[in-house]
Amino acid sequence: MLRSLTPFALAALVAVMPASADQAEILDPAIRAQALALMESGLKDDVGLEFTESLTTEIGPRLAGSDAEWRARQWAMIKLKDLNFQQAYIEDFNLPYWERVTETASVVGTNPQKLIVTALGGSKATPKGGLEAEIVRFTSLADLQAAPMDSLMGKIAFIDERMVRSQDGSGYGAAVAKRGGCAEVAAAIGAVACLIRSVGTDDHRMPHTGGMKRDGASGALPAAALSPPDADQLARLLERGPVTVNLNIQVKTSASAASGNVIAEVEGSSLKDEIVLIGCHLDSWDLGTGAIDDAAGCGIVVAAANLIQQLPLKPKRTIRVVLYGSEEVGLFGGRAYAEAHADELGQHVMAAESDFGAGRIWRLTTGMGEGARDYAKAMQAVVAPLGIIPGDNSSTGGSDISVLGAAGVPILSPDQDGTDYFDLHHTPDDTFDKIDPAAFRQNVAAYAALTYMAAQTDWDFRKAAAPESEDQ
Repeated sequence: MLRSLTPFALAALVAVMPASADQAEILDPAIRAQALALMESGLKDDVGLEFTESLTTEIGPRLAGSDAEWRARQWAMIKLKDLNFQQAYIEDFNLPYWERVTETASVVGTNPQKLIVTALGGSKATPKGGLEAEIVRFTSLADLQAAPMDSLMGKIAFIDERMVRSQDGSGYGAAVAKRGGCAEVAAAIGAVACLIRSVGTDDHRMPHTGGMKRDGASGALPAAALSPPDADQLARLLERGPVTVNLNIQVKTSASAASGNVIAEVEGSSLKDEIVLIGCHLDSWDLGTGAIDDAAGCGIVVAAANLIQQLPLKPKRTIRVVLYGSEEVGLFGGRAYAEAHADELGQHVMAAESDFGAGRIWRLTTGMGEGARDYAKAMQAVVAPLGIIPGDNSSTGGSDISVLGAAGVPILSPDQDGTDYFDLHHTPDDTFDKIDPAAFRQNVAAYAALTYMAAQTDWDFRKAAAPESEDQ
């Protein structure tokens, strides 16, 4: 796989890479040439980096439903208009609100010491001053689920399960299950609180936050994540005997808070009613400045659309950029968009979302009709000089666009390298300095080319597989 390409190297490579006969029949040579030109431009473009730097610096953390998220929407509208997007608007919606106020934990008794924790999104508050209870350790959520009824009466459940590092982030699903399930399961068998080893792959003393419930509702118990070293420390203490912990979590909640999706468009020409959607989420958790999750994604898709809108001729189809609100606490923006645009979902011909940091895109997977796979393969061949390998056709769309995928919208998934993503994810260390500019520009180049190829064709990406011929 090609890991790094300068614009010059890319130009030299594509010059000696003619399309195969099959690809030439599927992908119009003019579309291919323009896509390659967009790739070259993307590798030199700093609009996305500047967008990301500005968002993380001028707005900072953008907790869903907060004043900061509101300011981010206003900021985004100004930026999009400065970039000459003629169609830019906000679609408002509401959601339940949760905000951390206090989060402390400490071992009391024989070996007193402070533990570094962060409250999980939706955590209930402890009594004022906290609660004290004995710790019971479990190796997994399944281990907790197998505990006898009432066996945790008056105690704190502690799930000490590590996350497996992987390029595609596949270790996240198993690890995050404990974040969503610990409080509810522990409450059912009598626990008064829940602690988890934070969902991440680092060994830093910075715990990873994250929501417990995908509907924004409050969890069943006070719940917090321990930093990895503190989870190790607690486990070692438990090897020496019973451990009692004081846990103090105070929160602020509201039944309803304002949020919204920011939308910009590059209007199409001959097929302007058909929509290619590229998205990200504008909100973040409150610990870091939300650079990799997901200011970078917003910078990438805005920059890609901006390159296309600067072309002399409009693409056939409309490109719609959606900066979703309140993703982190339950995909509220994704669901709100799908509801608001229910009547036109059949006109959404493709959707893609950048929400996995800013690492290099290493693979292109799809989720479209089998009869459209030939065009997908042609698209994969175009971005191959960026070091992107073909993936399969099993993508259902990540994050907010999963709602669209479930409704039948074809999906394009440029898969970023997530090997280090969960070192930073939902921590105070998610800051702008962690972004690699070269990798970021490779993302812009790929998104610009792929979006253009989807928007400039009349190819039906929902197309079913061609029927097999029958012997007569």
